[in-house]
Amino acid sequence: MSHAMSSLKVVRNYKFRLYPNKEQEARLFDWLETCRWIYNTALAQRKEAWEREKRSVTRIEQQVWLKEAKKTDEPLRAVHSQVAQEVLFRVERAFAAFFRRVKNGETPGYPRFKSKGRYKSLTFTQFGEGKGAYFKDGKLKLSKIGLVKIKLHRRIPGTIKTVIVRRDAVGRWWAILAIEKELAKQQHAGPAVGLDAGLEKFSALSNGSLIENPRYLRKTEERLKHAQRNLSRRKKGSRNREKARRKLAKLHAKVCNQRRDFLHKQSRRLVKTYSLIAVEELNIKGMVKNHHLAKSISDAGWGEFISMLEYKAEEAGTKLVKVNPSGTSQECSGCGMAVPKKLSERIHCCPYCGLILDRDINAARNILKSALASEAA
Repeated sequence: MSHAMSSLKVVRNYKFRLYPNKEQEARLFDWLETCRWIYNTALAQRKEAWEREKRSVTRIEQQVWLKEAKKTDEPLRAVHSQVAQEVLFRVERAFAAFFRRVKNGETPGYPRFKSKGRYKSLTFTQFGEGKGAYFKDGKLKLSKIGLVKIKLHRRIPGTIKTVIVRRDAVGRWWAILAIEKELAKQQHAGPAVGLDAGLEKFSALSNGSLIENPRYLRKTEERLKHAQRNLSRRKKGSRNREKARRKLAKLHAKVCNQRRDFLHKQSRRLVKTYSLIAVEELNIKGMVKNHHLAKSISDAGWGEFISMLEYKAEEAGTKLVKVNPSGTSQECSGCGMAVPKKLSERIHCCPYCGLILDRDINAARNILKSALASEAA
């Protein structure tokens, strides 16, 4: 059970299906290509200024450039000003992320130019009548695009701040609404639990229960391989190649949707049941570099699962605690002694206290103990 306390404001994204007509879709495609041109030009300006003058170009400078360019460029004038300006913010964020990675000693990855078809979304930064986007007659009014049919399959529980219009690989259009809503802070009265992520099982819980791994990608692998071979045989630029590409994209989308549905349901169930959830602080990016495990790790979707747990725990009044994973599988949860074992050994047998149980459940108990100790400190 959870009991309401004070409230806090949060921003959550809500996704709704859009159904633009042919004319609206053609205009959206034109806008995507124009925004791609703005992005690439702004990126080139920054790159050139640094190479020639060792000088950083600011977003304000580029906004002045964009304003001047609009005077002589008809496609630029056709794009709503909010949408065009937001592209420059994307370039700025790309460079900020690049410099942050350089500073942290990570592999930086210089911002890349967007090739044709690689720019997939448009952002209206203001919502409301007389602004970039608003609701009218049950449809989404996008300035300079028109009234677009939208499937509002769920209630909007707050104030809409921005609207992102996105096209997916299958060719469907979506409206992603950033909604600011007020959360009544909850105090959860349930028990505490430790979770150990696995590959054989999706997760082991410290109370002895296991969550099975549905392995959606593995189950669809043969169909994906067949669709990929079919695509590679088709002539580039042909209609048959586009059909094959869409078929492959639909299969990938189905796997992604199945996995996300599973993760949503499991994370919701856990935050409803437990007042404290302890998980390992996993380095997913580092783990997927192991080519033997990368596919299984990606198929499980641990990173996305932890993200879901984080925001759902906040809403449910559940505390999510991340602990150092070092030694959790090698230590005995009964007596605390080190019991080394190979990855292939699936049962924990302690020679000191005689405890015998699934190694992942043993690890989950250690994760919970570590979280409770850190909370008490």
